[in-house]
Amino acid sequence: MSFSLRFYSLSRFLVGFLTSKAAFVGAFAADWKAPEQGWTRPPQTAEVAELARTAERVGWPEVGARVLGGSLVAYGNSPADAERIYPWLLIGRWSTLWGESEADFIPRWVDAVNHARVGHRNMAVSYLPQPQALGVLLRPEFKFWLLTHTSFSQSFFELLSPCDYLPQVLAILDHLHQSDPLAFETYAQLALAIALVYDVPPPPGWPHGQVSETVLPRRLPEARELFDFFVKADRSGRLLQRVAHLKAAELIFLVDIAVSFDELTWAQSSVRMPLAELANTYSAVPYRHDRVDANRFDWGGQNYLLPDILSTGGICVDQAYFATQCAKARGVPSMIFRGSGLDGRHAWFGFLDGNRRWQLDAGRIAEQKLITGLAHNPQTWGDLSDHELRFLSDGFRMAPRFYQAQVHEAFARCFLDTGDAVSARKAARLAVNYESRHVTAWEVLLLALEREGAPAKTTEVALREAALAFQQYPDLNLRYGLLLTKSLRTRGETSAADHEERVLARKHQGARADLSFEQAMSELTRAMETQPSFEQMRLFRSVVDQFGPGSGIAFFDAVVRPFVSHLAVAGKQAEATRALGHARLVLAPTPDSQLDREMSELARRHRL
Repeated sequence: MSFSLRFYSLSRFLVGFLTSKAAFVGAFAADWKAPEQGWTRPPQTAEVAELARTAERVGWPEVGARVLGGSLVAYGNSPADAERIYPWLLIGRWSTLWGESEADFIPRWVDAVNHARVGHRNMAVSYLPQPQALGVLLRPEFKFWLLTHTSFSQSFFELLSPCDYLPQVLAILDHLHQSDPLAFETYAQLALAIALVYDVPPPPGWPHGQVSETVLPRRLPEARELFDFFVKADRSGRLLQRVAHLKAAELIFLVDIAVSFDELTWAQSSVRMPLAELANTYSAVPYRHDRVDANRFDWGGQNYLLPDILSTGGICVDQAYFATQCAKARGVPSMIFRGSGLDGRHAWFGFLDGNRRWQLDAGRIAEQKLITGLAHNPQTWGDLSDHELRFLSDGFRMAPRFYQAQVHEAFARCFLDTGDAVSARKAARLAVNYESRHVTAWEVLLLALEREGAPAKTTEVALREAALAFQQYPDLNLRYGLLLTKSLRTRGETSAADHEERVLARKHQGARADLSFEQAMSELTRAMETQPSFEQMRLFRSVVDQFGPGSGIAFFDAVVRPFVSHLAVAGKQAEATRALGHARLVLAPTPDSQLDREMSELARRHRL
């Protein structure tokens, strides 16, 4: 069994350091020395300055190897001192990151983007590495600032994704710091959010796909101008949220701006609803029933400016767009949701309220039984997972125990990267003991068990624990439950695996039926690949009968459309016709609803 976990690899110098005690006392005897009072004392300013001078002379990777190695040894000797050792670990991570060459980074980054399927045509055709390390172009004074700001460094490495284009992330941060060091000091989290979002251009389908690129160019503002805009607006009290007090994890949903600065200024002066009533911004845009009746779901106007949307009116996606952009103009992180209901699709929005809790149902239609919604993650331009959305609204990542879990997870990740699976497992176990909802810590723990060669039964115990920890988060509960059934089946425990699968199917058939749809479609896909047509049809009818009643367009998207298309492409028109007819009978779409029209369109496309 293998677990998917993608980290930034530490420098080869660190691996060599951990296998050679001589390196601990050799190369730097005349330069920076390990802290005389031990690694549990916070780094002193003069100490960091000497470290930086040494690194500029002999190379950041070598210094980073020593700092990281010393930190890991100290942690291994005393995990209870993890929080005091942590600042040194962060200094070591910066050092090794700056010493990595672009030639090593870019192929790994391209692989991560392809793996996550977040590449798009607005990105450059090719990314050619420069013959230099990632930290070469950073000013020494900015490096020193980073090395001496632990809270910022923690946010950086906590949020950093394999899909972040580091050369541009670092360049933006350095530029913003150079432009206004005093503002950067106060608004460092805003700067980090901008750097993580603005490292690559947004995709063609952002912020939604129902307006042409001619009318709404998919371009972000210039990073420095946006930083200055929000700093000035925050200092003058024109915003509903205090931007200086928000974290970068929240602010990435503020800086993904799709409108011009003129529109932002217009929204600040013209859309004056207080934060407690911000949800009403959605319904302020008149709903255009005539467009829906005429099947015109795309915007047909000559421009897509906020004042025009307000005066002209629009459908749900336009209302959600208007609401999010007006919220952002007033300093409120927000996001558009798109989802499927019984007979059609819908769009609504979410925003960060006055208690720094996410309200994710503004404009949602309860009676449509919308199963879930999809929203862009501005950092990667992929979709936010269900548990990521829940984590935002639950807010537990702001608690002290999550910080403690984050510290131990950081050590676990470094141990894993150096090949020390045993130490990684121990540190990851401490992390999940502090906060059982720390997903990455569970992933490190499971991967460490695999690399350690732990017995399958030991891994299955951890999988059961993980599934239990996330029983309120259906996508994660299902993920770990399916890994458990896979392990059971691999070692011949077929009855136990079947039982676990039935439990999962029953658990998720209610509030999160779409996960059951995905599970059923996975079984149907296996049948499509290995079983004869009559067996495929038998299983399809069984799935439709079990999950179809009342499920609407979500089930159509997940199961009916792909199966009917599979049969039609294979030249089995009669079977495809029967499959679609049975689905129509069970789903019983309202005449002339979007579901009814899409089923008819599927039939026309395949000439059924």
